[in-house]
Amino acid sequence: MLRKIIKIDEDACNGCGLCAAACHEGAIGMVDGKAKLLREDYCDGLGDCLPACPTGAITFEEREAPAYDEKAVMASKRFAGKQVPEKNPLPCGCPGTQSKMLHREIPDENAKAAEAPASRLMQWPVQIKLVPVNAPYFDGANLLIAADCTAYAYGDFHSRFMKNKITLIGCPKLDEGDYAEKLQEILARNNIKSLTIVRMEVPCCGGIENAAKRALQNSGKFIPWQVVTVRTDGSLVE
Repeated sequence: MLRKIIKIDEDACNGCGLCAAACHEGAIGMVDGKAKLLREDYCDGLGDCLPACPTGAITFEEREAPAYDEKAVMASKRFAGKQVPEKNPLPCGCPGTQSKMLHREIPDENAKAAEAPASRLMQWPVQIKLVPVNAPYFDGANLLIAADCTAYAYGDFHSRFMKNKITLIGCPKLDEGDYAEKLQEILARNNIKSLTIVRMEVPCCGGIENAAKRALQNSGKFIPWQVVTVRTDGSLVE
C-alpha cells in the first residue's frame, strides 16, 4: 500500500541511538553503528523518532510499504516483557503529551489588578508536533498558530490572543521539518471556525506563517484568517 513512512539518511546518522529509543514500536534498530528501519510494518508513520534525531537524518516519505501492524507490535512488546497499554496509547509514549481539554473558571473581571492574570490555555499539548490532528477540541475551534517566542515578547499574549482559542505553537528555526502537512490535516479534518497566526518580526519566523498559509490553501477550507506580527520590543506591527 502507498503510505507515509520514515526514511533514514545513513550518511547523516551519527549513530547516537536516540531514534531507536524514541521508537516505541521497535521499528528502528542500530546496525553497524547506524540507525536502520528494521520493520516497515512496525512503523506507524507518526514520527515520534523525528524530534529525537539531533542531525535531521530522519524524514518522512510516501511510498509503497506494508501496512502498520499494531497487533504484531503489541505481541512483540509482550514477548520482550515491555508494559503495553491496553487502550488509548499516548503520543510519543509520554504521559505529559496526553491530549486533554483544560476547563477553566471565567475570571472575575472586577478582580484586583494585583492578582496574577489567569491562564487562557484551553488544551494540552500545545506543540504543533505533539498535538493529535483529530483531537475533539478542534471541533468548532478558533485556532491560534503562534511562534513560541511571541508569548514572551508580547506581555498580554494570553488575553489578547489565546482567549477562547485553541493554541498551537512552534519554532520554524529550531524544529525539524515543515509544519504545513500536519496543519493541513488539522484544518481539513476539523471544523475550524477561524485562524489567527502570530509571528515575530524576524526572517526565520516567516516559516510558521508560510506553513499555516499553505496548509489553509491546500486544505480546501475557506475560513477567516489573519496574521499578527510582534516586534522584538513587544509592540505590534500595525
